[in-house]
Amino acid sequence: MKTEAALLVKTGEPLVIATIETPPLKPGQVLVEVAYSGACGTQLMEVAGDKGEDKWVPHCLGHEGTGTVIEIGSAVTKVKPGDQVVLSWIKGSGIEAGGAVYDWDGKPVNAGGVTTFQRHAVVSENRLTHLPDGLPMDVAVLLGCAAPTGMGSVYNVLNVKAGDSVVVFGTGGIGLNAVMAAAIAGASPVIGVDLKAARRDLARAFGATHVIDPNEGDVAQQIKAITPHGVDLAVEATGSPDVMKTAIGVTRMQGGKAVVIGNARHDAALTINPSVFNQGKSLLGTWGGDSVPDRDYARYGRLISGTRYPVRDLLSAPYSLEQVNEALDDLRAGRIGRPLIDMRKR
Repeated sequence: MKTEAALLVKTGEPLVIATIETPPLKPGQVLVEVAYSGACGTQLMEVAGDKGEDKWVPHCLGHEGTGTVIEIGSAVTKVKPGDQVVLSWIKGSGIEAGGAVYDWDGKPVNAGGVTTFQRHAVVSENRLTHLPDGLPMDVAVLLGCAAPTGMGSVYNVLNVKAGDSVVVFGTGGIGLNAVMAAAIAGASPVIGVDLKAARRDLARAFGATHVIDPNEGDVAQQIKAITPHGVDLAVEATGSPDVMKTAIGVTRMQGGKAVVIGNARHDAALTINPSVFNQGKSLLGTWGGDSVPDRDYARYGRLISGTRYPVRDLLSAPYSLEQVNEALDDLRAGRIGRPLIDMRKR
């Protein structure tokens, strides 16, 4: 069958909307009609070439979405036609069937185990999770990346407890989920740091007790004014090595922890004074917040479906697939928290 997709044909240039042909399903693959897709900084980096040489162009993009199963390949047992699912780059149970290769007027178009900037997608079984009961498909897009990475970093990696002091650097989609998770866990204070006023406002709405504008002075000094001995836990969600250095620097001695979840440019380097480790601090990494879809997504779904925080305010008004470049531009400029691309919108 033929479908439409937004393709990266050349780094540094806008995505191209193209009609592509889906390949026959291999064992372990599933054909999904995509309802909604999100987008995050990873796509911005791919388009700009910030992840380094792209050997796979032209290729599909997107790694978080929701949709309905249309067809399953042999050996698939996790889902069946008609099931509503979350599409995520984080691997869960099921077969890892590898990437799909679409056809674009005789040219091969590469795709990984999951892509979502398209109306129909061939996805590996292990990148699908059943849509949690009662969770709308648009809000559930957050389960593909933003919620498991942000919430998982707080719950699974940092093991936040009531009363812990937490700072989150970068309150975009992932950072806001980290702020919300910390607030739900009873952390206090919860500090959000962002250059954009709109994102600082969202951080307050998502549970931050304090927000910091880096333009108003030294961030470490501003944090010290709130927590004189340093914070217990820090989340870095900007991808800036300088911010990563600040994140570990503002944690307290003898037990302070910082986790890096932001993606840096391929040629970036982080330099820190080794004395932070002698001070008993820990600098941690994570792969998707150490989240396990089959274990965690139902819980995250319950948290983002609640009424305590305005989760829908994180999502943009729906863009159409044809407006995908506008959506990425708005995300890059910080005008929105998380783009929502509605595949049914024309």
